[in-house]
Amino acid sequence: MHKTIENLNHIQNQINSKILKLNISNYKPKIIAISKTFKINHISPLIEYGHRDFGENKVQEALEKWTETKGNYKDIKLHLIGKLQTNKVKFCLPLFDYIHSLDSIKLADKIANEQIKKNFKPKIFIQVNVGDEDQKSGVTVKDFESFYKKITEDFDLNIIGLMCIPPFVDDTKKYFEKMIELKSKTNLNELSMGMSNDYVEAAKCSSTYVRVGSKIFGARS
Repeated sequence: MHKTIENLNHIQNQINSKILKLNISNYKPKIIAISKTFKINHISPLIEYGHRDFGENKVQEALEKWTETKGNYKDIKLHLIGKLQTNKVKFCLPLFDYIHSLDSIKLADKIANEQIKKNFKPKIFIQVNVGDEDQKSGVTVKDFESFYKKITEDFDLNIIGLMCIPPFVDDTKKYFEKMIELKSKTNLNELSMGMSNDYVEAAKCSSTYVRVGSKIFGARS
């Protein structure tokens, strides 16, 4: 069995074990295998195994890597997890099925117009800068409610949930709990939280999508 498959199964078992201990029913977060910087031949064992959710953070890299592969595997779901520049939106659709990084009205407007041209509506997460960090993108916690109100009233977007990249600290639980609180103020169902260092904690906090890269594919060169 390929090492990436072993890693994926280990992560899934860890999550399943934690959910079982918490006695949570009807809940199984999806694992997005973050394949950025890795060549398709390193990713293909997971595809052949049956895994279908993959994440990239650069549109150009994804176009070069995934256009043919997605044509061959129609059920693959590609997630954009990096910052999306407005001038890249026209290349983003319809390659990406999910966009995890909506963080501005300008970007919302661009996606709304482009999805009409392409006749394709991606599923979208609002990115929240939950730690209020200057170096990170995302809507601030204090601006979230007004931002959510505006984009849901002014744009015909398929907003399904919230995404965050919390500060890189040992305990991210309080940030995940803040995201749960924000979600409760909406009619959204999904949370994209948790990466290689904290996916188990995210699963405990009801994340529906966890984004795992190095723990599956190994260190990036």
